[in-house]
Amino acid sequence: MIGLGTAINMALIIGGSLLGLAFGRFMKENLKQTLMVVSGIIVLLLGMSGAMQFMLVIVNGSLQTTGPLLMIISMVVGAIIGELIDLNRWITVFGDWVKARTGNTGDPTFTHAFITASLTFTVGAMGVLGSIQDGLTGDYQTLLLKGILDGVIVMVMSSSMGKGALFSFIPVGIAQWLITAMAHVAAPLMTQTAIDNLSYVGSILIFCVGVDLIWPGKIRIANLLPAIFIAMGLTFLI
Repeated sequence: MIGLGTAINMALIIGGSLLGLAFGRFMKENLKQTLMVVSGIIVLLLGMSGAMQFMLVIVNGSLQTTGPLLMIISMVVGAIIGELIDLNRWITVFGDWVKARTGNTGDPTFTHAFITASLTFTVGAMGVLGSIQDGLTGDYQTLLLKGILDGVIVMVMSSSMGKGALFSFIPVGIAQWLITAMAHVAAPLMTQTAIDNLSYVGSILIFCVGVDLIWPGKIRIANLLPAIFIAMGLTFLI
């Protein structure tokens, strides 16, 4: 069944969040703060390992870097476009709208948790590639694996950050179902090089999410999102 992969992904995010919220009720504030830092460390390491996979190569027995120019251009141009559009403000507005619609106006951490969890689960390559596979063949195995990872991470996030992390299933569902619906259009663009570039820059953005979890407010991560599309575009220009 086409679209089943995203439905499973969303269900696992909801399930992980509910478990985290249930445990979070019995946690002391200092434990929640520690888990917040732990969440940041987990996301940092996931982003770092993903970026290093594409940045470092072994040539003639020596460790060398590859693709630094692609990364620099993508991040700088993406940041300029993101700041001009101010995607962070629009995503914050959407988060506040979700907060109001779900009756969580009294939760001061809702929007930050919603944005942080949403970005963590949408900027990676697994969601894009898995959604295309789901749309073309109905194969949901990649999204199932992604959903399990998302469920574990969101369980830790929701226990320390609150209900906002739970509702990250909404943008995840919207983004992945759109890609699934457009799979026949998107598939020819997803060459191996394009996937690698998306994974490379997407991992850097995941790293930035981890930084923001540990040191909130230091990076307007949503304004860096265009960098992913710049990286994919450079695949066909270079």
